[in-house]
Amino acid sequence: MKGEGGGSGAAKPKKSGLLQLAKAVAWSFLGIRKRADLESDAAQLHPLALIAAGIIGAALFIVVLLLIVHAVVGQHA
Repeated sequence: MKGEGGGSGAAKPKKSGLLQLAKAVAWSFLGIRKRADLESDAAQLHPLALIAAGIIGAALFIVVLLLIVHAVVGQHA
């Protein structure tokens, strides 16, 4: 039967969730990583997904900083 036997799913690494990807990027931004976690992420997460998540995380960080600055400056101006 099609779908049984694992022919097409064998090339995929273990299932990595969006939460695991976000946690890996967040901890990396802080610079706090255990070697075991780093090795686990390297084995499970796709490099392009990590790069994309890092770019999105950096953009969100910048947007949050701009909103905070706008809120503080907007109240005093």
